Amino acid sequence: MEIMFGVWSARRVTRAALRGAALAALMAAGACTSLEASLDSLAGDVGRDVKSGYAATRQPITFENIQQGDPQSVIARAQHPKILAAYGGAYSDPKLERTLATVVGKLQAVTEDPNRAYRITVLNSPNVNAFALPGGYVYVTRGLLALANDSAEVAAVIGHEMGHVTANHGIERQQREQAAEIASRVVSEVLASEPAGEIALARNRLNLAQFSRKQELQADVLGIRHVARAGYDAFAASRFLSAMDSYSKIRNAFQANDPNLDFLASHPSAPQRIDLAVRHARQYGPSGTGATDRDRYLSGIDGMLFGDSAAEGYVRERRFYHPGLGITIEVPEGFLIDNTAEAVLATGPGDTAIRFDGVALPATTSLVDYVNSGWIGGLDQSTIRKRRIGNLDAVSARARGGEYAFDVTIIRVGGQVYRFLTAVQAASAASVGGVADRVASSFRLLGASEKAALKPLRIRIVTAAAGDTAERLATRMVGVDRKAQMFRLLNGLDGGDEGRVGQRYKLVTE
Repeated sequence: MEIMFGVWSARRVTRAALRGAALAALMAAGACTSLEASLDSLAGDVGRDVKSGYAATRQPITFENIQQGDPQSVIARAQHPKILAAYGGAYSDPKLERTLATVVGKLQAVTEDPNRAYRITVLNSPNVNAFALPGGYVYVTRGLLALANDSAEVAAVIGHEMGHVTANHGIERQQREQAAEIASRVVSEVLASEPAGEIALARNRLNLAQFSRKQELQADVLGIRHVARAGYDAFAASRFLSAMDSYSKIRNAFQANDPNLDFLASHPSAPQRIDLAVRHARQYGPSGTGATDRDRYLSGIDGMLFGDSAAEGYVRERRFYHPGLGITIEVPEGFLIDNTAEAVLATGPGDTAIRFDGVALPATTSLVDYVNSGWIGGLDQSTIRKRRIGNLDAVSARARGGEYAFDVTIIRVGGQVYRFLTAVQAASAASVGGVADRVASSFRLLGASEKAALKPLRIRIVTAAAGDTAERLATRMVGVDRKAQMFRLLNGLDGGDEGRVGQRYKLVTE
């Protein structure tokens, strides 16, 4: 998959990349992104099946007609259904759409190209992400909208993406990537086995990353200018960048800061970006000069879905539930669950990593034969053992690969096999069985009443009453880990701010 990483992202990179043919690298990311032809396989007929999102005109067909004469829109029109497929479709909420329409309308009136139409689509994804395609297509996820605290912060994000469109960054980057792809292919085919080839490839990737950073900083300047001209607080950009940085740190618990795993460091560091955002904002007056429009924004997101949808399964603190599949698992204390499209991932102390997924397996294939079928790299066949987990047939085995030791446990449920892959550093190989057994043994089928009781999480807006401190309000949160920390993050509270009576706050509840 070809992804251009950019600014408004909460990146997640796991330290324990699970090795061998059995394991995919444990990483997930959200970013200010452009998705290209590799999304073709995801799209299918999604254009006919998924709601097309929302345009500032409230009439998507009118937007298409307006943009017919814009050659840049050809790219976006082809990619739009693929974006929807990759991000779970468009999230429909008329109240939220009206709130965003107000923000977009104010920004559009003050851009360098006020005649350009913009189509804003809210993506039904919990990832914190926003990006733009050439021709005025702008996307924000509901995960990002949940993190934002007021209209000014959302304006900062959308204004930044409008800056990308105004500066034709999508076109520039596409042209640069096409040229780089040709150069890389030549280097790979001719020199890949030589040190000079490796150096050339590395230098080429670095040049792309540097180019991306320049684009992002330029979009920052344009976005802050748009926000200030629209009458919003110009310091909203730095506030939201700080929130993004805090969110990233929460998500990166037990994870590495290895720059080699940081997607080529494709955008400037948070401290640098925040500092630059503050300096640019000062050009438009002191903090608090512009409007934040917080109450209107909070009313707009009240009731919005938070986290995963039923189709993806739900994470509730240390437990994962999938109502459609009728299954649940639990990870040990100190582990953080990350529910991705490909698998449920968990990372914990000591570089321990867990991957949980499922595949179809014919009833005629035994579990032992499946374990021996070649999908586990470094398998130690002497460790294969049959077992029972609850009343279900299972098989466990051990494997080694690189610097990691693995435990693999598979459980059969009808025509499906669920796979647990646990990795620890080779020096701690003796501990892999204990963690793996605890997680695999937590697997069970859900009863009908349990499945019916599962509900998605939502953002609820409450007003603080007398005696309501941040800690007290946080206890009302449901389904999230580190409640107090998440409450402060979602509401933009620093360590010393305990909240105010009469102030409105975001909670996550069912």
